[in-house]
Amino acid sequence: MITGIRHFGIVVENFEKSLKFYKDILGFEPVNTVNENSAFIDEILALKLSRLKTCKLKSPDGNIIELLDFRGHTIPRKNFISSTGPTHFAVTVADAQEAFDKLKAKGIQFISEPQLSPDGFAKVAFCKAPEGTYIEIVEVLK
Repeated sequence: MITGIRHFGIVVENFEKSLKFYKDILGFEPVNTVNENSAFIDEILALKLSRLKTCKLKSPDGNIIELLDFRGHTIPRKNFISSTGPTHFAVTVADAQEAFDKLKAKGIQFISEPQLSPDGFAKVAFCKAPEGTYIEIVEVLK
């Protein structure tokens, strides 16, 4: 049935700040930015008078994330996007300490320094995007 994962959507509060983070700091390449058709979005998401701006961004290996900036719909955000569901996404880096140092120097907030996984397979650290999405930075060691 499923042939692959198409993209991962991230609802953002500040579109420009989030776009700058994913593009300029993490290195995702914008593929397209669209002001979505309100009638279509209202229909598929059961909204009214929505305004949605999206931007799809591609990672160097071709995976895609989509930033979604909802404005104008009549359902409060807390009801539209619940606290359950995906908790984070992970990116692979060549050197976790180097990525940590570079991102930290740019003011990116981390939970901790890179840590060696108990099985010795990877070095891992979690940082936070501007809209609060946790991003797992992973260096595969073996």
